[in-house]
Amino acid sequence: MTSQRGRMLWVWLLAAYLAALALVGFWPTPVDAPAQGPLSRTLAQLQAAGVPQSFDYDTVEATANMLIYVPVGFAVTVGFRSSWWQTVAVGACTSACVELGQLLFLQHRYPSLIDVATNTAGALLGFLLARTFQGRRKGVEAN
Repeated sequence: MTSQRGRMLWVWLLAAYLAALALVGFWPTPVDAPAQGPLSRTLAQLQAAGVPQSFDYDTVEATANMLIYVPVGFAVTVGFRSSWWQTVAVGACTSACVELGQLLFLQHRYPSLIDVATNTAGALLGFLLARTFQGRRKGVEAN
């Protein structure tokens, strides 16, 4: 069982992480712009070595969008003892707010419903990981 103090730590970590996500999400230019050239060259080398052509920049970007929201799902689940749908709702709403902000305020950023979907999937993955670790912890405490 997570103590009240432990839960509050997760809430503060979530707040700090959301602030960092806001910084990334509302940066005036795409944050991956400096990495696009080197990443494209690396992907071309990997594909030349036999990695499927379907493993491309879009795949890497979608995976990164999912992984960046895993900590959100984990912290929401542990800090607020949320259900899966509550965690997914927080991930989806947070991502939708970032994408809407990009649409309304940032001319060099490109909002995307795919980003909302992959971010939301990341929050769900964070929920599943949190529940897995919570279940294992309960099993260890029972022994």
